[in-house]
Amino acid sequence: MIISNANQYYADEVKPERMKKKNRRRSEAEEPLCCCEYIDRDGKKNHLAACFCNCEDLDEACDRWITCKSLQPDTLQNITETFSDRFRIPWLRGAKKVDVSFVLPLVLLPVCLHVAALHLLLTIIILSSLPVLVLWYYYFTHRKKGRTLFFLSLGLFSLGYMYYIFLQKVVSIGHIENDQVIIVTCGLLLTLATLAQAKKDPGYLHSTRECVLSSSKNYREPSSRKWTKNSNGFHKSQSANDSSVHIEVEPSSMLDESSACAKRDWCTLCNLVRPYRAGHCRTCNACVRRLDHHCVWIDSCIGESNHHAFILLILFFLMTSVYGITLTLGTICSDHNAFVSLFYCPGVYADHSSALVFTCVWYSTIITAGMSHVLLIQLLNISFNVTEREARLALKEKIGRRFFCSLVVDPEQYNLGFFQNWNHFLTLGCSQQQNTVDLV
Repeated sequence: MIISNANQYYADEVKPERMKKKNRRRSEAEEPLCCCEYIDRDGKKNHLAACFCNCEDLDEACDRWITCKSLQPDTLQNITETFSDRFRIPWLRGAKKVDVSFVLPLVLLPVCLHVAALHLLLTIIILSSLPVLVLWYYYFTHRKKGRTLFFLSLGLFSLGYMYYIFLQKVVSIGHIENDQVIIVTCGLLLTLATLAQAKKDPGYLHSTRECVLSSSKNYREPSSRKWTKNSNGFHKSQSANDSSVHIEVEPSSMLDESSACAKRDWCTLCNLVRPYRAGHCRTCNACVRRLDHHCVWIDSCIGESNHHAFILLILFFLMTSVYGITLTLGTICSDHNAFVSLFYCPGVYADHSSALVFTCVWYSTIITAGMSHVLLIQLLNISFNVTEREARLALKEKIGRRFFCSLVVDPEQYNLGFFQNWNHFLTLGCSQQQNTVDLV
């Protein structure tokens, strides 16, 4: 009896204190903020002037580093989250949070290019290490399944900065005609326009009813093919016979067909039935129709609705980049052709301005080579009617045929022939009622 009374007294005393703290935090959050104040991740009001205060995790990490002790597993993550939360700019009605990954390329790219232009050896070291660092950062964020604006910011700023160098350093020499500048400008504008189009809805799935109907309506399946189900929802063909029959789905059998599809393609994360060839993107945390892959360079998935724009984006970028590189090399190294000037341009490091232009040319060449590889893979996949996701699953399950030194993996499930494959790709999104491929 005494213990129960003590517990009741303790509860009566502690509960009001907790309520007071909650009400105090709520009142702080509801109070109007000045331009330098913000609500931190703990729900407390903070000020930009105190951004270097109360850094317990950083102090502990420094103490352990000085004393040669190992860091705690979550120390670096806590430091990163605290820094990201406090990295803000003054704004009306409270300081606004700025994504560090978006700002980082705006500082690193000009600094690296200007340092690389000081000497040929620095150019080789920096331009060789940049792709390695970018790939390391990609795998670092990909492993944590996180979403970052670093690659989108790097791509956009690279376009803008290369165009700025072209106008300020190359055009000013006087060997570039006005129509050539107009062509480069139009190419840049077309690249940005297709980028905006590619960043639109790739075909996100929202309605469970819509997914069930689209998975069961007007579906053709080869009668002699046997499909096996694996953990990824990918079905493997056991027979190469191409004969097929047309399955007419009657209203009475719609429920059974939908139930079978639901068991086969149910997404536990989105709580919906995925249509034919749809997939779940763990970065966007959404299911996408005919998911190809998640492109970090545009920070969006590539699916049924934006695959055309993605291919056009790469094409416009490559044409603009190759044309700009050719004009630039013909200006600073007019004694040789473009290919020879890329490797042999005597006297280019005698002037810092020409050295910076030459460094930017090599930077653009590296990006162009990488994007050319991406375009090649995309064109080969389209020719075999396979998506990047399906190719990865086929490699994981060790099925299908490999072509061109394993650049293309054909699961032998959707291949209709070269011309029909391209016809299928070019007509993507034209019919919203039938989202499957007729295998004939």
